[in-house]
Amino acid sequence: MATRHLSTQPAEQHRRRFLDAALAVLTDRGVAGLTVRGVAERAGASTITVYTRFGGRVGLLDALYERAFDLLRDELRAVPPESDDGVADLLEVALAYRRFALASPARYALMFERSVHDYDPDPALRSGVVSTTFVEFVAKIDRISPPGVVARDCGYLLWTSMHGLVSVELTIRSQTHIDDWFLDPTDEAHERMYRHGVLAMITGLGLRH
Repeated sequence: MATRHLSTQPAEQHRRRFLDAALAVLTDRGVAGLTVRGVAERAGASTITVYTRFGGRVGLLDALYERAFDLLRDELRAVPPESDDGVADLLEVALAYRRFALASPARYALMFERSVHDYDPDPALRSGVVSTTFVEFVAKIDRISPPGVVARDCGYLLWTSMHGLVSVELTIRSQTHIDDWFLDPTDEAHERMYRHGVLAMITGLGLRH
């Protein structure tokens, strides 16, 4: 995959060490703490080492962005094997997506928002991670799509619904609860509503077992 950091891509074990450090910094300190110095300190290395291995801050962010999507792909692939119920299988993928987002809101924001205001992921990298991450998601939709329905279009509509539900949940969880809000401040209430929303979209798109 052609990305801005490939020209200085280190050996895999060293690369993973720095990216794991960067993910840890992002989770613990948020975007504000995601600096070359912060990553170097967490990895037990010098800042010059990070620059040498990734070509600078942008290269590090590109690599971290790619790594985050690799982890999402692994999460989606880890759902139970396909069953006779294609809708239930698709719901399991949607639930895995939610779990991934909730595990690290800062990581999720790096992937889908402009949380680092001066960082724009490399276009070739974006294209690559989207195609490899969501291909199986679209395949599960195609499996239960009636004739004439474009699975890719349904995938976009279903993903935006999932993303919207998760993003609002993350925002609400970061705020003080108010008594007259739509949901109780529990994981069970949020998951129940998420399931309801995903299944409503699946039904509305005409997807069937």
